[in-house]
Amino acid sequence: MHSIVRCANNYKENPVRTQQIVARFLLVSVFLGAIGPVCAQESGAPATAAVDSSATVATPAKQDSAAASPQASPAAAATPAASPVPVAAPITTPTLVDASKINAGDTAWMLSATALVLLMTIPGLALFYAGMVRKKNVLGTMAHSFATTCVVTILWVVVGYSLAFMPGSGFLGSLERVMLHGMEFLKDAGKISVHHVAPTIPESVFMMFQMTFAIITPALITGAIAERMKFSALLCFIALWSLLVYVPVAHWVWEPTGWLAAKGVLDFAGGTVVHINAGISGLVAALILRPRAGFGKESMAPHNLVLTVIGASLLWVGWFGFNAGSAGAADGRAGMAMLVTQFATAVAALAWMAVEWIRRGKPSVLGLVSGAVSGLVAITPASGFVDVTGALVIGLAAGVICYWGATSLKSKFGYDDSLDVFGVHAIGGIIGALLTGVFAVKAIGGVDGSILTQAIGVGSTIVYAGVMTAIILVVVELTVGLRLKPEDEREGLDLAQHGEQA
Repeated sequence: MHSIVRCANNYKENPVRTQQIVARFLLVSVFLGAIGPVCAQESGAPATAAVDSSATVATPAKQDSAAASPQASPAAAATPAASPVPVAAPITTPTLVDASKINAGDTAWMLSATALVLLMTIPGLALFYAGMVRKKNVLGTMAHSFATTCVVTILWVVVGYSLAFMPGSGFLGSLERVMLHGMEFLKDAGKISVHHVAPTIPESVFMMFQMTFAIITPALITGAIAERMKFSALLCFIALWSLLVYVPVAHWVWEPTGWLAAKGVLDFAGGTVVHINAGISGLVAALILRPRAGFGKESMAPHNLVLTVIGASLLWVGWFGFNAGSAGAADGRAGMAMLVTQFATAVAALAWMAVEWIRRGKPSVLGLVSGAVSGLVAITPASGFVDVTGALVIGLAAGVICYWGATSLKSKFGYDDSLDVFGVHAIGGIIGALLTGVFAVKAIGGVDGSILTQAIGVGSTIVYAGVMTAIILVVVELTVGLRLKPEDEREGLDLAQHGEQA
């Protein structure tokens, strides 16, 4: 009782010091939770996750066989063994199959996951970004996400899907599905086309699911150049970037004939294809467009963090479609991906909050939601490969390192990454991609991880995305121009570009 009274008196005398102590306690607790399971395994404690269940659990059929007498009936002994049932070879190209081959549960889940991922861009990302800009740029910022959705949808149907997900060379697919030619649903004949990556769902559903990834990736970039890019320039940039950057990288990593896929690079749901790709491109765009007028001299505080919190919450919910949906089926791997996504996100949010609390004396709401997004980003490539121990370490690393990337690193070099696309998405994606190579569990994902192989995927994406983004921006600058006029920038995107106000 006396200790409680003393603590209360100390808080009254020095509340900031007391808050810093509480924050340090939270950070230490999360760190000990991360290393605890590892220490337990090294000290000889049971590690149930590493035990092969097939070696320890007998199925009823095995139990019946073990219980049978060695002196079985002569008739049974004389019965010849049944010939093995031939196993069909896995398909390696999109194929027309009987409609009976479609799994209704998998299809229902993937339809839902597709809607969830689209929800991440509109309205999730639109609200998340709109709340962090100044009031005069709210509608213009939301228009970036909405227009990106429209532009990429058309490009994906016309040619993007074909170039990304048709078998071809190691660097690009083919034109086999231009305008979705060959994607069939023949109701009377009972036939439907499926993609070889997800053979239990209609190809149309697989195409739509991948479309939502193609939409959100360039939409993320718009946060790095918020409040200063012409709308016409943005539309041109999004169209070129989608076809020249996103499509090739998606093919490298996710189509089995892609060269990074062949090397064994692991990216379950887009750490490399989506987040590193967008984060590096965002940094290059921010550098080429130069800082906003008044950057570092006048206040550019978020105008409405309520919108940002709502947007972040929609992103979190939608991310279950993003990660669990990448299993391509309603199965145990999807369940594990959902579990580790939730866990890593919570850890990262608290880790960011604790570091900020220690450094600044108060935990901000913006920091809390930014930490959650950093955890979502980092667990994305690992979500179908790691267990909760890996998710704990990935979440902790993302929360702490992305905080540094969005604050200290940004301040040191002075670039105007307006909404921290590089600090959260590039750095978080790199953390997740590399740690996937460390924490991948073969029993979950069917493969072993290699940090060297992961580094090849990370490095290749950084170089390609950075160079190609710079070239695209130069082309757009020479044709329609990139930057708003100074007077338009002072007036704001809403009035200058759209003639409206929120």
